[in-house]
Amino acid sequence: MLFYEPFFALFAFPAFYAVYLWFNDRAAAKKWALILGSVAFYTWGEPLFVPVVLASSLLDYILSKRIVPGTREGSRKFWLAIGIVSNLGILVFYKYTDFLIANFNTLLAPFAGSQLPLLKIALPIGVSFVVFEKISYLIDTYRGTSKPARSLSDYCLFVFMFPKLLAGPILKYHEMQDQIEKPASVTWNDAWEGFLRFARGIAKKLLIADTCGAFADTAFGANAGTLGAGQAWLGVICFTLQIYFDFSAYSDMAIGLARMLGFRLRENFNMPYTARSLTDFWRRWHISLTTWIRDYLYKPLGGNRGSAAQTYLNLWICFLLSGVWHGASWNFVLWGAYNGLFLTLDRMFLIRWLDRAGAVVSTIVTLFIVMIGWVIFRATSAEHIAGYLTAMFDFTRAASVLDIPPELPLAVLIGSILSLLPATPLYVPLARAYERSVHLQRAAAAALVLLYVIALARAFAVPFTPFIYFRF
Repeated sequence: MLFYEPFFALFAFPAFYAVYLWFNDRAAAKKWALILGSVAFYTWGEPLFVPVVLASSLLDYILSKRIVPGTREGSRKFWLAIGIVSNLGILVFYKYTDFLIANFNTLLAPFAGSQLPLLKIALPIGVSFVVFEKISYLIDTYRGTSKPARSLSDYCLFVFMFPKLLAGPILKYHEMQDQIEKPASVTWNDAWEGFLRFARGIAKKLLIADTCGAFADTAFGANAGTLGAGQAWLGVICFTLQIYFDFSAYSDMAIGLARMLGFRLRENFNMPYTARSLTDFWRRWHISLTTWIRDYLYKPLGGNRGSAAQTYLNLWICFLLSGVWHGASWNFVLWGAYNGLFLTLDRMFLIRWLDRAGAVVSTIVTLFIVMIGWVIFRATSAEHIAGYLTAMFDFTRAASVLDIPPELPLAVLIGSILSLLPATPLYVPLARAYERSVHLQRAAAAALVLLYVIALARAFAVPFTPFIYFRF
C-alpha cells in the first residue's frame, strides 16, 4: 500500500485514524491500535516478510536484555554479535543472494561447465531500513545509550511504525523511547500541521518527481549512442530532481503522518542541492542514513582520530559500503566509491578551494559533482555509465528524437526553483515575510490543500510509480 494511493488516502487511513483518535486519551489502547494498524499496513504489501520481522524482533528483544552494561563483558559481546549477524543475515539473504551467485558464476565460468541457478528472491520493501534500525537498537543498548525496550510491544511499535517503515527516516530507539512508551494525545495542531506536511509530500511526489521521472526513464532507457548532449543533460537534470523530490516527498509524508499520530520524527533532508561541498551535501541528504554511517561505522573504524591516510580510508570504506547498501549492483558500488573519493578530496584540499571560490561557484561545482554521481547511480552497467557520460559531453553528435511531455518544462522549472531557492539572495527576505504574515501562511496552507486534491485526482488517472527508495 502506498501513501498516495487513493485507497490509502481516502479510505484506509481515515478509517484507522478515526479509531486511533477514539483512543486519544488512552495511551495503551492507542499504542496497540498503532501496532496492529502498522502490522496490517505492512502485511498488505509484504505478507511473507512480516513473520520474519516479527521473529527477528523477538530475538532482538530477548538479546537486548543480555547485552546491557553491567552483565559479563564476554557474554555481552557474544550476544551482540549474534544479534548483528542475524539481522545482517536477513539483509544479505533477501538483497544480495542472487548478486553473489551471479558474480560467483562469472568467476567460475572459465573453469566450470554448469552454473548455480539464481534463486530469484523477492526483495521486501524497506528491508534495509528495518535492518539498520534493529541493529542500531542492539548497539545502542550495548553501549548504554538506550535502555532495552520496556516491553516487546514497545519494540514492535518502534520496528513496525508504518509512517517510517518503508523508507525511513532511519530512527534510533532512544530518540523515540519516551514517545513510544507513552504516546502523547493528538492535538488539533498536530493533525493540521501533519496533514499539511503530508500534502506537501504527495504534491512533490506526483506533480514533480513522477513527471521528471518519466523523462529520466526515457533518457536513461534509450541507446546512449543516439542521445545528443542536450537530451542527455535534460535526462540527468530530470533524474536529479526526481530522486530528491521523490525521496524527500516520502520523508515529508512519513513525518506528516507521524505528526498526525502525535509522534515527532527527525528531519531527513535540508536543501541538499544548495550544498557548497560534497561533505556539506551529505550533511543535508538522507541525514538519518549519514548519521547512522557516522555513528555505527565511521566512528568504530576510528573516524578521524588516526592519521590523515587512515581517515581517508575510513571515509572511502563507509561510502563504498553505503553504495552496497543502496543496491546489489556494481553501479552502486562505483557510486559509493565515487562519493568516497570526493569526500576524501574535500578533506585533502577541495573544501578549502571551494571556500575561496565563493558561494555561487562552490554550489555550482558541488551540484555538478552530485549530478555526475547520479549518472553512475541511475545507469545500469559500467558500459551504460560510460556511454551516457560520453553523450553528455559530446556536443557534436546528432541526436535522436525523444518525446518531451508538455508538463515537463513546468515541473523542471518549479522543481529547480524549490530546490535551489535557498541558495539565492531572495530566500531570506521571503522566509521572513512568510514568518511575519498570517495571510501568507493561510494562503500557503490553502495552496497545499489544493495541490493535495489535484495530486489525488491525478493518482486516479496515472499509474502508480513506486518510491525510488523502496528498492533499497
